[in-house]
Amino acid sequence: MKNIQRIGLPIVAAFLFQAPAFSQTKPLIDLVEIPAGSYYMGSEGKGENYDEAPAHKVNISKAFRMGATEVTNAQYELFRPEHKKLRGKNNVSTEDDDAVVNVSYQDAVDFCKWLSEKEGKSYRLPTEAEWEYACRAGTYTLFYTGDGLSSNMRRNQTIARDYQAVSLKVGQTRPNAFGLYDMHGNVEEWCLDWYGPYSPEEQTDPVGPADGEYRVTRGGSHHTPDEYLRSANRLAMIPEDKHSLTGFRVVQSDEPLPSVAIDMAKPCFLEPLVFVKKPIVGSNTPFYAHNHQPSITWCDNGDMLAIWFTANQENGRGMVVLSSRLKKGATEWTPAEMFYKVPDRNMTGSSIFNNGKGTLYHFNGVEAAGDWQNLMMVMRTSTDNGLSWSKSQIIAPEHTKRHQVISGTIMTPEGWMIQACDAGPGSHDGAAIHISKDGGKTWNDPWDGAPMPDFKEGGKGTTIAGIHVGIVTLKNGNLLALGRGNSIEGENGKKMMPMSISKDMGKTWKYQASEFPAIDGGQRLVLMRLKEGPLLLVSFTDHPQRTRKEDRGMEFTDANGNKFMGYGMYAALSYDDGKTWPVKRLLVDGKERHLNGGAWTGDFDMDATHAEPRGYLAGTQSPDNMIHIVSSRIHYRFNLKWLEENKNQK
Repeated sequence: MKNIQRIGLPIVAAFLFQAPAFSQTKPLIDLVEIPAGSYYMGSEGKGENYDEAPAHKVNISKAFRMGATEVTNAQYELFRPEHKKLRGKNNVSTEDDDAVVNVSYQDAVDFCKWLSEKEGKSYRLPTEAEWEYACRAGTYTLFYTGDGLSSNMRRNQTIARDYQAVSLKVGQTRPNAFGLYDMHGNVEEWCLDWYGPYSPEEQTDPVGPADGEYRVTRGGSHHTPDEYLRSANRLAMIPEDKHSLTGFRVVQSDEPLPSVAIDMAKPCFLEPLVFVKKPIVGSNTPFYAHNHQPSITWCDNGDMLAIWFTANQENGRGMVVLSSRLKKGATEWTPAEMFYKVPDRNMTGSSIFNNGKGTLYHFNGVEAAGDWQNLMMVMRTSTDNGLSWSKSQIIAPEHTKRHQVISGTIMTPEGWMIQACDAGPGSHDGAAIHISKDGGKTWNDPWDGAPMPDFKEGGKGTTIAGIHVGIVTLKNGNLLALGRGNSIEGENGKKMMPMSISKDMGKTWKYQASEFPAIDGGQRLVLMRLKEGPLLLVSFTDHPQRTRKEDRGMEFTDANGNKFMGYGMYAALSYDDGKTWPVKRLLVDGKERHLNGGAWTGDFDMDATHAEPRGYLAGTQSPDNMIHIVSSRIHYRFNLKWLEENKNQK
């Protein structure tokens, strides 16, 4: 059976009901055509309306049809006759043509399913973005009628403990430019989406978060102040709730909502995502100009969790560690939230890691002052997918060098955890490891106190060559590390990335030049063993500012066997534990994009021969075998089949 991963809302299938054609003279619901188009969703988000911000551009890529009115009692009761006994509850919704109320979210969904089967078409609830787009109908005023409502649109728009008898008869007031009635008031309307915060990026056909506690409702209702009837206003309800304020209208569309079935047995490279998101407005979460040094892991519930530091300056006390989450099935990362902070201490260096047994680990450096040289190391754990964490446990108490945590925690076949750290604050201070053989209870640095070695071809020492290293366990029990700095001269005097190998679990290391070009400031590599067996290196072809012009780029081979020079981030595979790397592929899919990599990277163009030029990389492989690489701001996703697509690549 093929390994299939669902990307997009997993609930979508429940709303797209394709049934055999059914002969019917007239549809039950009167529909109007809503054209494709773009608009700015939301508002400034002042005061209690904070959840309407930030206003952001939304593209509705395809036309759809929407109920001209809300579903009425008569229409709903063809599906569920027993609902008739609820007519007139709280003095409202008594007649056939009144909007139906006292229906839960699932009641509305079930009606859509019934109607789809009855008419042989696909009916569902509107997404929140579709609803606001349809309501505005090209306007940016408070209401589609302007900045106020006419008297005949009002249904006792005030706060009332007991409802007055008001008519909820549909279609009695002036429609908007699309021909939709009662979009302001009458009754609230269920939307498809889970309720969640807005993101500032331009979006196409957004479908909201993959999960949540509340479902969105829109439009406001009778016995509700005008403020809550505005085009931009957002309401929400517990899905099981039902009351006399809320009903629904339907959407009929032949186009499925965004949901992509990924066959992991086939090559896959997904659209890059931004994972460094500004916090929700009004959350008081610190967010500074410099966002850097990420780490990423998978969660047992299917989420991806990323952390990074945010600061105005790296050697300051204001640095905090933030997190963002790509929920299972979601198409966008959540806004940043506070993850970890010891007040007024520098927090340089973080790593998160899933041990595959239900526990997430978080490792962090904590300075006594504002620099990042004299750090202690702390560890926290989570057994609920990172929603809550244990108190900080100090695992390396001395404030000293060799404690600057690097993303890329690994576990050996024996079950030992290895955490790599920079051995000092300088670019050529090498790296250290800390080992726990008892599940994180105790930790040991195998360093014997020897001075910094001379990192050269054939040399040997007790410190790994290069900072920001990636480490893997080889099949023979040795450790292999690749790092930045401490480059070793290769052919034609070119600086090559140093490779360090230890045969005694990190007590001593032997150095040699790898076949990969050296990297420099603003760059960090990923080295990991894939679940399928090969070693994976993700690094950069050169440093765009510090590499000699003649040494820029690497040679790659395309799908047709043609060689070309590529620049920027690439991936390499080794099937023999690092002896040879027969597969090298530039991390691009040929699509032209203009992206911002954040931190030291900034803006860059991505195309068939140019990938991201710099970035601090971190990586993991989720249980579905998808490879996840984050740079300082961007999340890349691809699989082994995609890397191996052109086996002859060099």
